Amino acid sequence: MNKPKVIATSVVRGSQQGESHGGVYTVDFATEKVIQHVDWNSGDIDFEGRGADRGLRGITFDGEDIYIAASDELFCYDQNFEIKKSWSNPYLKHCHEIIRKDRFIFLTSTGFDSLLAFDIDKEKFFWAVHILNQQNQWSSFAFDPTSGDGPRPVNNHHINMVHVDDGGIYTSGLHTNALLHVGHQGDVQMVCSLPPGTHNSRPFKDGVLFNDTQSDRLFYASRSASPKTFAIKHYDPAHIQFKGIDDSKIARQGFGRGMCIFENRYIIGGSSPSTLSLYDLETGETISTINLTMDIRNAIHGLEIWPYD
Repeated sequence: MNKPKVIATSVVRGSQQGESHGGVYTVDFATEKVIQHVDWNSGDIDFEGRGADRGLRGITFDGEDIYIAASDELFCYDQNFEIKKSWSNPYLKHCHEIIRKDRFIFLTSTGFDSLLAFDIDKEKFFWAVHILNQQNQWSSFAFDPTSGDGPRPVNNHHINMVHVDDGGIYTSGLHTNALLHVGHQGDVQMVCSLPPGTHNSRPFKDGVLFNDTQSDRLFYASRSASPKTFAIKHYDPAHIQFKGIDDSKIARQGFGRGMCIFENRYIIGGSSPSTLSLYDLETGETISTINLTMDIRNAIHGLEIWPYD
């Protein structure tokens, strides 16, 4: 088989100011070569209200440009990983995943239970939608992220994933317990139920694919076949670095987050300590696992197929 090359971001969970906060890597499964291109140790990181994860998050591409999100800012990198431009918005907070569809980039705003859209050509945020659940009924309202008339900060659903294709906009979060479809008129429909605590859920083939983070497994549920699950890599505790020093108790091994698809058959999943695993959906096998660091605080976040070579 052809083995993929991927780009991954990592965050450092529970790290302190002055320490590294993760980075950007390319990982070639064919050669098992890992290159770190960015060490995200910026001294101007705002630590107030930033949640548990410090570093860079979702990744997407447009032509020669690489777009990577931080908690409250969207960065445009060139292929030498030099920052060309960046944009922030008051309604972008605790951003997790991002995706490009046509000339727009869609971003999760976990801190506002919202999705935002960025116009690549006009270089501005122009649309947003706030996700609500009232009396077990999902709904949303659209707002202008440049107007100041959006929602107050709220993180009831922990919206952490957005997927956009010709079928529309799909989203989910740690506490949605469902994959949701956001319609053109703002209607929100439940596509399927999900376990609590999931990441990276998205439609795939005739089912749904997601990281079942609480059970330390990657999961594919099909309407026409038996489900496929893959156990996330665990290591001998004696080999784990910095275990037990995280006062917030959130840094643990086997935490599954980050996912991309290769050749419509193979799944690459991320976990902590920063590890990438290559799975074969047809055979149910784990083909390869590559570890970036044994630091338990360092966790994969964004993950995409590297498109340039």
